[in-house]
Order: sequence, then structure tokens, then C-alpha cells
Amino acid sequence: APTEILAEQHYRSIAGLLDGFGDTHPDTHFPIHLLTGSVPASQRDAINAEIVSGRAKLVIGTHALIQETVDFHDLRLVIIDEQHRFGVQQRTALRGKGYNPHVLVMSATPIPRSLALTLYGDLDLSILDEMPPGRREISTRLMSPLERERAYSFIRSQIEQGRQAFIICPLVEESEKIEAKSAVEEHARLAKEIFPDLKLGLVHGRMKGEEKDAVMTRFRDGELHILVSTAVVEVGIDVPNATIMLVEGANRFGLAQLHQFRGR
Repeated sequence: APTEILAEQHYRSIAGLLDGFGDTHPDTHFPIHLLTGSVPASQRDAINAEIVSGRAKLVIGTHALIQETVDFHDLRLVIIDEQHRFGVQQRTALRGKGYNPHVLVMSATPIPRSLALTLYGDLDLSILDEMPPGRREISTRLMSPLERERAYSFIRSQIEQGRQAFIICPLVEESEKIEAKSAVEEHARLAKEIFPDLKLGLVHGRMKGEEKDAVMTRFRDGELHILVSTAVVEVGIDVPNATIMLVEGANRFGLAQLHQFRGR
């Protein structure tokens, strides 16, 4: 996965799926490990030892898995999520850690490189064209700055119904060269003037990994009503209870990013 947040989400999801697997299959031992850049050196060495020995059957991680220090005992399957976030050489390096392993690349973003791979990359293509059970159709609205108060009212109505909301800004901090909303200033303004009675969180790319994880964990657990963020949340956060997203300055984002936002 391209980010630690997404890798950790996959780890929790798969660990939950495998929970109890040993009870129904007592003869099968299926250890799972998480390897990211923030894993302490001592723990990373222990995980590397498990990987090279073959005792680690399933490893979930970020670019840390591509490092030369990571050797697989017998790599048979590579799954690359958000493949457009990895370079060609990075994917080749990961595949080279095994002897012609099966490779599954996944992406929901229609960028030209993804399209070229499907047309000319000699890949078997699987298209998931059905929504998960219970998933409602996403409704997208374009609103002018003069209608911002109306958007805020709708966000408040959703929160009163027990839901949560994202507010996405194109910048981390204000810029003299670019006229666009910044996450830091917008978070302070919203908390003071618009939603003083609600709990707001702030996430952006300049925060330390543990700080981002802490805020996102609180949002996922329902401790925060609104998460003000930059594009850092375009991948790697799954909060089914968050039913509305307000994207400020949508013209500052690419089509691929907007497509990713809609998938949150």
C-alpha cells in the first residue's frame, strides 16, 4: 500500500477476517505481519527474520517492503493496492523479490498509465462494477462560494443524525501566491466561528505519522464530528459513518484525486 494509514487499515481488516481461522483449521498456522517505515528498528529486524525464514505467510506493508534489506523466502503472490501511486521500477523491484510471482494490481483511479496498462500491458482484467452491499449511490453537487453557509447547514444536519463529515482543503497553510483555502486556517475558523459546539480534527501531510494516525483513529472511532484535511486522506481511510465531504477549491485538485475523494 502507498501509505502507512492504508497499510494499517488493510492489516486490521485482514487480521479480522483471519480471526478464528485457526479454530476452524487447527492444522494451519497463518501468521500475519505489518511492515512500514515507522516500525522500530528492533521490531523491523524481527519481522525481516520472519519473512526471510518463511514463517511469515502474509506481510502487509508500504514501500518498506521494496527495500533491499527485505528478502522473501518464497514469494508467490504480490498484491499492489493503489498501483498508480507506485513507479514502474518500484513494482518491478517488488516482483523481483520472488521467482515470477503472481501479481495483482488494483486501482480505482482512471489515470492514463492505468488505462495504458490495461490496453497494452498484457494483463488479465477484472472489473468490479457492483457496489458493496448496502452502499448507496454517491450524490455530487457543485456549489458556489455564496452557498457555503447552505453547505455548512447540511453538514450540521448530518451530524445531528449521528453522521460525520470531511472538509477537504487544497493547501496546508495560507499562501500569498495561491488563493485557496488552507487546512490549518480553515480548521481554526470552523472550530471558532461555524462549529464551536462540535469536535473537529485536523490532518495534513506535514504532520508526523503518529500524529496523523492518532487523529484519524479518533475520527474513525467517532470521537470527532468533522475532519478537516488536505489530500492526504485521498487513500487509506475508511469511515463508513462519514456520509458527506465538502471539497473546498475543487479546481485545485486533479480528476484522479476527486475520484479518490468520492470513494472515501
